[in-house]
Amino acid sequence: MGTTVATNALLERKGERSALLVSKGFPDLLHIGNQSRPDIFDLRIRCPDNLYETVVEVDEEVCLPLTDEPGPRNGADAAENAKRYPPGGPVVRGVTGEAVCVRQAPDLSALRAELARVAESGISSVAVVLKHAAIFPDHEVAVGKLARGMGFKQVSLSHEVMPMVKMVPRGFTAAADAYLTPHILKCVGSLALRAPRAPPTLAVPQSLEC
Repeated sequence: MGTTVATNALLERKGERSALLVSKGFPDLLHIGNQSRPDIFDLRIRCPDNLYETVVEVDEEVCLPLTDEPGPRNGADAAENAKRYPPGGPVVRGVTGEAVCVRQAPDLSALRAELARVAESGISSVAVVLKHAAIFPDHEVAVGKLARGMGFKQVSLSHEVMPMVKMVPRGFTAAADAYLTPHILKCVGSLALRAPRAPPTLAVPQSLEC
């Protein structure tokens, strides 16, 4: 991703047409970002264009249940809050060992119809960014399996490309991966075709330009 090929494609906006699959209720997540800007008092905020063309909301929900321990998330009266706001679904252990409440599994039937419309528009690359996927990646894995089964050539799962808790940077990385990876693979593939006797392993220098 750090090659000149990727950098040029990003700057010139010559990456692959892609779609963003994000948890329901967060369609503008990457457009809003973290609201950082060079001039905090500038009233004319100019946001960069999104790398993806369209957004599909995935109807799923995962939350971190409250515990009896007082803290910023549980509140001062943690025990009372835990009773007042029950998990609302089965509680399982995530990959970090932390308790996770699965309130709703992805509606794959509805998602299949949405992805079919995306595919019909000519898009073959998707980025999947679901809430708490770094802790509980099962929903992203299920969505990714569906997308690959429907013929999408590039499926970038946020918990794989950037396994971190924060959803915004994880989402930006997944969106960039879906946008740039197909372009890089095309470039590498063209090199392999040009080489009369391509070696078993093709090493790509970071200064490569195509």
